[in-house]
Amino acid sequence: MSVAVLGAGAFGTALAISLARKAPATLWCRDEAHAAEMQASRENTRRLPDAPLPVSLTVTSDTDCFEAHDVILLAVPMQKMRSFLVQHRAALATKTLVACCKGIELDTGLGPVSVLREAAPEATAALLTGPSFAADIAKGLPTALTLACDPDETGKMLQSSLSTDNLRLYRTTDLVGAEIGGALKNVIAIACGAVIGAQLGDSARAALMTRGYAEMQRLALARGARPETLAGLSGFGDLTLTCGSEQSRNFRLGLSLGRGEVFDPSITVEGAATARATAKAAQVMGLEMPITQTVTNLLDQRLTIADAADQLLKRPLKEE
Repeated sequence: MSVAVLGAGAFGTALAISLARKAPATLWCRDEAHAAEMQASRENTRRLPDAPLPVSLTVTSDTDCFEAHDVILLAVPMQKMRSFLVQHRAALATKTLVACCKGIELDTGLGPVSVLREAAPEATAALLTGPSFAADIAKGLPTALTLACDPDETGKMLQSSLSTDNLRLYRTTDLVGAEIGGALKNVIAIACGAVIGAQLGDSARAALMTRGYAEMQRLALARGARPETLAGLSGFGDLTLTCGSEQSRNFRLGLSLGRGEVFDPSITVEGAATARATAKAAQVMGLEMPITQTVTNLLDQRLTIADAADQLLKRPLKEE
């Protein structure tokens, strides 16, 4: 089975490197000059420096490569995935499409798999998510991820094909739970970054992670997910990684908010749009999600860090 990764950002490049160590693979880049540069230098210096590309990895900007592969990994930003699928719908129609992004679409409130099914209904949809940094994957460091797919037979095929020497994939048919875990952990990571940036301490970060996990479960269960999915790699695992490392763009955005600094607007931070979309959905569904709402207010400058902390601490006392 042939595999192509569409999207030459850091994560897409890292996945392509790992897959190409196992079998020939293709990395598609929309920028022709960037693709030629990577093919010649055998490195993605713009997005993932110091990570040599295996000789078995072909880099191209030619969309004809879509037709030549059975399995397509979509490493494109969540908020741009629908337009990408619509643009290339004919070429992707009969493929197995694996979303490799995390988030909630701002306009619709849908997760990656739901967007895949709407924008490319003829394709088979799956999701690859979990605790992972691109640099670790590219270096060959051990990483475990969740592969969400229904039917399970297709999931088994993908699990076998996409697992590599350093990528261990665990399978689930709970697409909703995997979507929500991967999306909401970014929102909680922004909150944790803000706490550390404002020097409110590690105890406060631990409290936010714990209560943030409760919010993740609340939304997931309301949408029909299985609770054990949120306790796995795509929920608790990803939350643990993202809330404690400056390798996370969401955590770094939070740090900037906490320090009162301006964050680089050219950096894609999926948690910002996800916070706004989730806060809106929670209000419609009548769900209590105070951390998500607070992050949204911080992003939209309706609250200061001091006001946000005060607001959360003064919420009514309750049982855990």
